[in-house]
Amino acid sequence: MKTIRITPDLIQLTRLGFVNAYLLREPDGFTLIDTTLGGGAARDLIGAAAAAGGEIRRIALTHGHGDHAGGLDAIKQQLGDSVEVYLGEPDARFLAGEKVIDGKMPGFWRAVRTVPGVRLTGGERIGSLQAIPSPGHTLGHIAFLDTRDGSLFCGDVFTAYGRVSVTNHFYWRFPLAYGATLDRPEDLRSARKLRELDPSRLLAGHGPATTMPAPAMDAAIDRSERALGAGAGASPGGFGSDAGASPG
Repeated sequence: MKTIRITPDLIQLTRLGFVNAYLLREPDGFTLIDTTLGGGAARDLIGAAAAAGGEIRRIALTHGHGDHAGGLDAIKQQLGDSVEVYLGEPDARFLAGEKVIDGKMPGFWRAVRTVPGVRLTGGERIGSLQAIPSPGHTLGHIAFLDTRDGSLFCGDVFTAYGRVSVTNHFYWRFPLAYGATLDRPEDLRSARKLRELDPSRLLAGHGPATTMPAPAMDAAIDRSERALGAGAGASPGGFGSDAGASPG
């Protein structure tokens, strides 16, 4: 697992060359944002926190896809019940086996035994982080804003390989997130919402960190708008701006 120290309090961890998790230092230890995938990630994530002089105290998931929540069970098994897990309410329901939409849910989902202790709906505080609802890629997608310095953990609303890109249209440098997006017009609305936060740093689920990201986010949103205008708005599961993308 590749480790990049972005700031003294923020570490980016990249598994298999393309899946990111982040360790964010808090007064009592670290918040782990996303868990990458596979049980083998647990050793590396826990070890990275120890090497940085702390322990993982809580886990905040941007969404429930297997490349973000896939390492959760193994980490919880090692760290125990004292570590709280946070996940958007609709994604938590889906992982629990509930029906949340009509039709097939796109994206890479895998069975997760761990039950998130807190189902997020938006506005919650998790240490220094504020939970920002950002649906579209998944129904319960949540971004996290560090209220101390404006760093934005955007999950899969944007990717950052080659250039910053909204995940609701095809981009050849990283097409996987596009194919996994549930509601493409809603994903664009979330991208606009995150841009309004004017973050100091953009930290995506896939790709390098982007400092002072406003111009890159603006360009990405412009490309996304033009792509939808050209007829790219239909999502894999048949969802558009008006179709059944609400919990069922």
